[in-house]
Amino acid sequence: MPTLNEELIERFYSAFGQRDGAAMAACYTPDATFTDPVFQDLKGDEPGAMWRMLTERADDLRIDLIEREAGDERGSAHWVAHYTYSQTGRPVENDIRASFRFQDGRIAEHVDSFDLYKWLRQALGPTGTLLGWTPILRGAVRRRARAALDEFRQRESSA
Repeated sequence: MPTLNEELIERFYSAFGQRDGAAMAACYTPDATFTDPVFQDLKGDEPGAMWRMLTERADDLRIDLIEREAGDERGSAHWVAHYTYSQTGRPVENDIRASFRFQDGRIAEHVDSFDLYKWLRQALGPTGTLLGWTPILRGAVRRRARAALDEFRQRESSA
């Protein structure tokens, strides 16, 4: 029988697959933190806003939850995202390892790890292959993602 936190992980990724960013956001504590190779050091309502933004943009998203495990305080998941990167129209298959810390039945800390160079090669094609290993391109991708998230949050708050 799955633990409550395993059920939380399943609920989170099921919502992701259904492109329900609001349901994903509800899985986080109010002071949650999130980081991955692109979206770094998100805090508070930022992780939820990021998922709402990403699911809103997704047209052909498929999420495969390969495995998950969780105890009372910590958990992990292995998942794969399949989608078309909207800025280039290129297909992406991103293999991700997630680690979680739980608090009061929700996610307090979430860290996703994946090969950023591999992602850049898929998402950006020749540019990613040639420059994806460089701090310049990685920094530009992170700044663009942060700006998109800030713009999305501003739109949400003024709606």
